[in-house]
Amino acid sequence: MAVRLGILALLEAKPGKGDELGAFLMGGRALAVAEEDTVTWYAFKIDDTHYGIFDSFEAEAGRDAHLNGEIPKALGQVADDLLAGEPDIRTVDIVAVK
Repeated sequence: MAVRLGILALLEAKPGKGDELGAFLMGGRALAVAEEDTVTWYAFKIDDTHYGIFDSFEAEAGRDAHLNGEIPKALGQVADDLLAGEPDIRTVDIVAVK
């Protein structure tokens, strides 16, 4: 397995919505499991209002499929209610992995 690509998404919850954003991300795991080309998927909490997602992929096709998949669609449906602003979504190249 040559994991070489990733996505880093940073999210900021509206005041008082951090727990709901965390619960939404926990529910997103099932969607990520269904994605055949997503090698790893992590949802994480930085503090009470800042959360993130990190995914990894072997090929560009898998990353593109994820970016156009169910998780971004689901996030778009709750963004106005849960997020303080636009998600900061970055594609990244992985330079080392263990």
